[in-house]
Amino acid sequence: MHIDQPFFKAWPGGQGPFLGGEGSGESASEATQRYRTVWISDVHLGTPGCQAVALLEFLKHFESDHLFLVGDIIDGWQLRRNWYWPQAHNDVVQKLLRKARKGTQVVFIPGNHDEFARRYLGHNFGGVDVAEEWIHETADGRKLWITHGDLFDGVIQCARWLAHLGDSAYGVMLKLNQHLNSLRARLGLPYWSLSRYLKFKVKRAASYVGDFEAAVAREARKRGAHGVVCGHIHHAELREIDGITYANDGDWVESLTALVEHADGRLEIIEWGERDRPSRELPPTHEIPAHAGEFLPAATAELC
Repeated sequence: MHIDQPFFKAWPGGQGPFLGGEGSGESASEATQRYRTVWISDVHLGTPGCQAVALLEFLKHFESDHLFLVGDIIDGWQLRRNWYWPQAHNDVVQKLLRKARKGTQVVFIPGNHDEFARRYLGHNFGGVDVAEEWIHETADGRKLWITHGDLFDGVIQCARWLAHLGDSAYGVMLKLNQHLNSLRARLGLPYWSLSRYLKFKVKRAASYVGDFEAAVAREARKRGAHGVVCGHIHHAELREIDGITYANDGDWVESLTALVEHADGRLEIIEWGERDRPSRELPPTHEIPAHAGEFLPAATAELC
């Protein structure tokens, strides 16, 4: 299937984002960093809270052999309510397509906000493969299971109306965040996320994050993987959970983070919004036992 087929027929007005000129036509020589693999998720193109300009800057900064788009790249929920698609959002899409044309393997794993794309699993659009999940082998031989993570969210699976209500409240918070950071920029202060701060000051939210991380790591073990890469909860993390590497690449709304793999298999979280701070890393090899067994379906019923 090619890019000119009706990928976005279900969208308002039948419009899709793969339209218009390519606003990111810089030469490959401008990239300053080479990675083996890059993971990004939760970009939420189509919303005012999306940090598209910062993401475009990051995408121009590197080249990689593999690039995984781990869900919620495009926010279909928001676009159905109110069409919002500025040029910077189009430029991000065009840049991703350009990377695919230049030889990067680009894999898109839809999330809950861009679930419309799950109708096209197994297809290729403009060099971008659409897949439900993926197993990636690192340079040092570890197998990482890649999934968006919404299947492990009891709210998404069992109370969809509540998830949409929470999404609306989150949008209000992000608007406040925009005004706050406009003021901070005028005062010469760096970017700071109000929503991120509030999220992890609330005890119940912190408990939810911990439960989510443990559930995803547990499923990775069942599938015989050495680790898991996911998104969904907008909280970048890289750590060991009972011998399983848990990696969450964060988001491009609040934290402006990505997960990268270096040539030797070393994993690192890049905090693009705080580039003066050291990034979080795990070494290329770990004392992680190999777990044999068939790949098992996601055990979401336990969460409902």
